[in-house]
Amino acid sequence: MEKVKSFNISKRQVWEAYKCVKANRGGAGIDNQSIGNFEEDISNNLFKIWNRMSSGSYFPPPVKRVEIPKGDGRMRPLGIPTVADRVAQMVVKQYLEPLLEPHFHPDSYGYRPNKSALDAVGQARKRCWRYNWVLDLDVKGFFDNISHELLMRALVKHTDCRWILLYVERWLKAPVAMLDGSLVYPEKGTPQGGVASPLLANLFLHYVFDNWMQRKYSHVPFERYADDAVCHCRTESQANQLKADLEERFGNCGLELHPEKTKIVYCKDGDRKGEYPVMKFDFLGYTFRSRLSRTRRGKFFVSFTPAISNKAAKAIRQKVRSWNWQLRPGDTLEDLARECNSIIRGWINYYGRFNPSAMLGILDHINWRLVRWATCKYKKLRGRQRKATRWLRKIAEHQPNIFVHWSVLYKNG
Repeated sequence: MEKVKSFNISKRQVWEAYKCVKANRGGAGIDNQSIGNFEEDISNNLFKIWNRMSSGSYFPPPVKRVEIPKGDGRMRPLGIPTVADRVAQMVVKQYLEPLLEPHFHPDSYGYRPNKSALDAVGQARKRCWRYNWVLDLDVKGFFDNISHELLMRALVKHTDCRWILLYVERWLKAPVAMLDGSLVYPEKGTPQGGVASPLLANLFLHYVFDNWMQRKYSHVPFERYADDAVCHCRTESQANQLKADLEERFGNCGLELHPEKTKIVYCKDGDRKGEYPVMKFDFLGYTFRSRLSRTRRGKFFVSFTPAISNKAAKAIRQKVRSWNWQLRPGDTLEDLARECNSIIRGWINYYGRFNPSAMLGILDHINWRLVRWATCKYKKLRGRQRKATRWLRKIAEHQPNIFVHWSVLYKNG
């Protein structure tokens, strides 16, 4: 006779969670088990997860700490759970998300179904035309400083499901395996890299920020993507008052607004007079500032609009350089394109949405790296960069589908 389980979690839930984890890919956790390794004994591995979760005996293993470089030269800490733990977290996420989604603010865009960073950028663009001032918020070390107590209080508002509350609390308290091999038991924060972390972070900021703004500053629209947010104000004094009130609000919730990175911005365009210390800001890889724009009838005017930021452009150039095409003379253009086209397409689709002409310099840079590759591959082109440039242009005109960026770069001839 099969033992009755403490919690009603179906094997189908675990299987559906696994399919999502597999689709999202990701690296191995502390056990060095990849998704491929996990699949070698998939039935047994998934059964263990289901058995332990449904009996209440599931305890998450330590989260593997890794660091990736940030744009400012510092390192961003990430926490990588094991594949099995990612499946368990996905079970909880798929249960919780339909409960929480209806309550979230329409201008919260991060890690939500049918919402994207580009939606947030587009909405910010429209509102910068209507509002003269922006408060650009930066939360210092957000994921590392989320209060476990406040997060659990927020979660209890939406569910009394015992296994959800049990496992979320265990994940918050799960040890982190540091780079030196030591284990750290966190008293606050949720690791970036966890499957459930973005949803829990959204829930936390829903009460800390979104809900508070609706109650206290309903006349001030905003866009928030995870911990990155901009608020639109009518006047500089309103922006200053909001900044002071938010500093107090975040402080009361265990968070801090970054004193240097949180700033008040004047959205200067052709109609707005005066000069102010800060007249541009970055949001989700785009820089918002005054730019010369043109109407459909060809008339020029100055508008406050977004285009790819210098920081994002620099990161793309660094990525292209890292491909080291000049060290691969044995490859063909088709080989290089097959490997890199999906990445280039992603850049074009994201950064080409607003002011796409600002992307042309980056696409030219990709071509310049291809020219360098050609001068290393073909004897007749060695040391002859102009000739190699003409050679590449000719191929692009005759076979424009080899590289995805060629159709954009050469569409006007």
